[in-house]
Amino acid sequence: MRIALFPGSFDPLTIAHADILKRALPLFDKVIVGIGLNSSKQSFLSGQVREEIVKAVFADYDTIEVQSYEGLTVDFCRKINASYMIRGIRSVGDFEYERAIAQINQTMMPEMETIFILSKPEYSAISSTIVRDILRNHGDVTPFLPKEALFFL
Repeated sequence: MRIALFPGSFDPLTIAHADILKRALPLFDKVIVGIGLNSSKQSFLSGQVREEIVKAVFADYDTIEVQSYEGLTVDFCRKINASYMIRGIRSVGDFEYERAIAQINQTMMPEMETIFILSKPEYSAISSTIVRDILRNHGDVTPFLPKEALFFL
């Protein structure tokens, strides 16, 4: 069974994240959306709310599971038997950062392959960081989030 992990903070899940995940689905038998919880970082949304958002957005997809995790992503991959990791790339900067992490992950878990999926041009400027800033300043995030996510904000 081809199991992939799509890891991230998803704080919040954007339309760009959703697009990457939907485009990755045909490649795998199961994709686990791994919501990384980092106790040293201040999150905008709780882990529980982030999990509920992802579940709501992908309620109609039976090959998607949602789980939260702490610690090293490769350790979580071992726990869930994932041999693939999905990462979205928006820019050259993203590529350089993700390449370095993928190479370190490969050293720690040689059986792991990272699959890079390029964002669509119309989504390349969307990031959770920017969306959080808009939310903090009471702006309209409707164009950047899946409609199911708006209910939770």
